[in-house]
Amino acid sequence: MTKKSGTTKSPSRLIDARIKELGDWRGETLARMRTLIKQAVPGVTEEWKWRGVPVWYQDGMICTGETYKSVVKLTFHKGAQLKDPAKLFNASLEGNARRAIDIHEGEKIDAAAFKALVRAAVALNSSDR
Repeated sequence: MTKKSGTTKSPSRLIDARIKELGDWRGETLARMRTLIKQAVPGVTEEWKWRGVPVWYQDGMICTGETYKSVVKLTFHKGAQLKDPAKLFNASLEGNARRAIDIHEGEKIDAAAFKALVRAAVALNSSDR
């Protein structure tokens, strides 16, 4: 729970507010990707970290959802260890741990491939326990 203006808001409500606040393609994109994450992993835990970054967890961190002026960035914490047959990862490819998907205005992501990537991240988290 996060304290804001004297009231306590859940991470899910803070994410809802961020999507509404963006009010443009970035909010729509973040909402769509959030829905896909929830479809891939029913019961996924949502957190609000680092002063405004949505984070999804299941047996460990799955990914973050950051919004910038020209991109919505989904960074997978252990992305370098995941197989990506659909080649969704298009950013942070040089690192040893993370991989990211940068989505620009008008771009569409293969929903089935994305959900498979999310499930693979959860499986990796579970196998590390």
